[in-house]
Amino acid sequence: MHQPIEFDPADGARGVSPSWTAGIPALWIVDAARHGDPAEQLAPGILDAGEQRRAGGFVAAADRRCYVTAHVALRMLLGAQLGLEPREVRLVREPCPSCGGPHGRPATDGGLHFSLSHSGDLSLLAFAAAPVGVDVEAVPNDRTAADVGAMLHPAEVRELAELRAEERPVAFARAWARKEAYLKGEGIGLARELSLDHLGTGPVPQPGPPGWTVADVLAPAGYAAAVAVRTAGQQQVHLGRQGH
Repeated sequence: MHQPIEFDPADGARGVSPSWTAGIPALWIVDAARHGDPAEQLAPGILDAGEQRRAGGFVAAADRRCYVTAHVALRMLLGAQLGLEPREVRLVREPCPSCGGPHGRPATDGGLHFSLSHSGDLSLLAFAAAPVGVDVEAVPNDRTAADVGAMLHPAEVRELAELRAEERPVAFARAWARKEAYLKGEGIGLARELSLDHLGTGPVPQPGPPGWTVADVLAPAGYAAAVAVRTAGQQQVHLGRQGH
C-alpha cells in the first residue's frame, strides 16, 4: 500500500518526489478543510483563467474550496518538477481513446504524467514517469454499495455477496477506487464497462490488467484510494472486451 505525502501550500514548492522511475508513482493527499484558506489566497496568482471561471461556477462553497485547493496543489507540484512558475504550467487533454475527442487523460507539455481525484474535502494527486491514474472515494452507504456493486466484474459481485452486510461498503469502495484509477489511467473513464476488469474487493488488489500495476493508497478512515501505473512499453486498451 502506498503512503501519500500531505500537501501544504506553505512548502509545496519543495518538489514532487526524488524518484521518477516508471511504475513508481509519487502521491500527494490534499485536505481542503485544513489548507483551503491559504490555497484560496494563492489561487489568483496560480490558477489560469479557465480554472478561475470553473471555480467561480461552483454553487457550494465546499465544492469550490476543494477544487481550488486541489488545482493550486497540482500547479505548484507540476511547476516544481518542470522548473516553471505554477501559472506557467500548460495543461492539455490527450485524445479520448473512445472517440478521439479532446477530453482524454489530462497531460502537460513537459512529458510528466499526472492524475487528480477528489471526494469530499480530500483530493489525491499522482505523478509518474508513465501514464498514471488515481482515485479516492468516500465509503458509500449500504444502498449505493449494493446497487452499483451489481455492475462490477462477476467475480467481484460474488466476493461482495460472500461478505457480511456491514463489510460490503468498504469492500465495494476498494474495488471502485481500483477500477476508476485504472480507467482514468487509460483515459477511458466510465465509458468502459465496469464488469470487464477484475481488480478485486479484498484487502489486496488482484493483479492489474495486462500492462498495468494497480495498488491501494493509504487514506483516512471512511475513504478508499488506489493508483494505477502503466508498465513501460505497453499500449493502452480500447473499449473491446478483455479476457478477464
